[in-house]
Amino acid sequence: MDDYTLGELRHILTTVFLSGFADILLKPVMTDVTVAAVCSGPKDSCSLAVYLTGVQQVTVGLGTMVMMPVIGNLSDRYGIKALLTIPMCLSILPPGYRRDTNFFYAYYITKTLFDMVCEGTVDCLAHAYVAKNVHGRQRISMFGVLAGVRTVSGVCATFSARFLPIASAFQVSAVSLLIGLVYMRIFLKERLHSNNDDEDDSVDLKMRVEPSLIRDAPTKTHVFNTKYSSLKDMISLIKNSTILIQALVVTFFATFSQSGMHSAFLYFLKARFGFTKNDFAELLLLVTIIGSISQLFILPILVSAIGERKVLSTGLLMEFFNAACLSVAWSAWVPYATTVLVPGAMFIMPSVCGIASKQVGSSEQGKVQGCISGVKAFAGVMAPFVYSPLTALFLSDNAPFYFPGFSLLCVAFSVMIGFIQSLLIKDHSSLP
Repeated sequence: MDDYTLGELRHILTTVFLSGFADILLKPVMTDVTVAAVCSGPKDSCSLAVYLTGVQQVTVGLGTMVMMPVIGNLSDRYGIKALLTIPMCLSILPPGYRRDTNFFYAYYITKTLFDMVCEGTVDCLAHAYVAKNVHGRQRISMFGVLAGVRTVSGVCATFSARFLPIASAFQVSAVSLLIGLVYMRIFLKERLHSNNDDEDDSVDLKMRVEPSLIRDAPTKTHVFNTKYSSLKDMISLIKNSTILIQALVVTFFATFSQSGMHSAFLYFLKARFGFTKNDFAELLLLVTIIGSISQLFILPILVSAIGERKVLSTGLLMEFFNAACLSVAWSAWVPYATTVLVPGAMFIMPSVCGIASKQVGSSEQGKVQGCISGVKAFAGVMAPFVYSPLTALFLSDNAPFYFPGFSLLCVAFSVMIGFIQSLLIKDHSSLP
């Protein structure tokens, strides 16, 4: 990995870290907050809490499904820095939380509306920024570093959540976002190499295709017409790139599975083994430590050795075994033991982004990353319709048969579909 390239990207990496810290800090907290606000027993999950989480996922997913391609398209026209400002401003609010049901619902509604614009936007635009400014084989490594920094922020956030009171966690999250916003506005440069013709603003709308992309691309590289809408951009791109279609299919099933895990996993642990906020924080801390190490150090080595397509397939297979083992967990130590398979999930999206980014020129990366984020949002919309009812049913006394982890087994089957699709993607190195 080129240390000079890594140093040039330090400002976007810092922005991602601060944003990720603020976001992940609240994840171990929200399960306890939701259960305490809407359930009769603070130590047990209930169907209403599960359904509220599912409704939030669906609503946010619908918003981001529409907004991500639009934001990606606008970032190519008006700049990534300008588009980053909006979601980071909105994410700061609401800045606090009180322990009463009415305030919870007010917070829940406000946060849901803001997340329809903000959810995933920083990550999407950060991927586009890296793709615009890094070329060749270094790009997939930098995607891994970007994901690794996001995961490191999760390590710091979950460690903090383990010791912070609930009210303080909300305040620290808002401060982190504010610092990230100010830092980004002051230090982030729109272009790292302004003398590069492909990055020059005067030719930005002409979308020239790099020679290296012509050599590497397995299908005809599509050049966007700027008069098209974001939806037409997506449709036109999909028609002209078989590999991108396959990458988007993998993205759908991978995200569908991960959203299903998000809907089911924490409530499964709470109902099955009585996990609390501290238990969630400890488990997520272990997951994020392993994930950050794998993304920062293992992923670049694997990509150089076997290529991103095989890394993608390997990650999906590991994630399948992870979900399958969790579905039959018989003791509280099993979720901790399965963290050895966590690197699999961490390999998936950097590999997909690396494969997809090679299908277009560097001036079109915002649209491509918007397409990926749009598909992720669509999968995030669909997942709660399946997994929230399944989770609520099989954790209740009215389950058709005793299998508390049945929804996690369904997650494993969904991952397997994505794994099979990943095997059909051709390696760039195999092309003539």
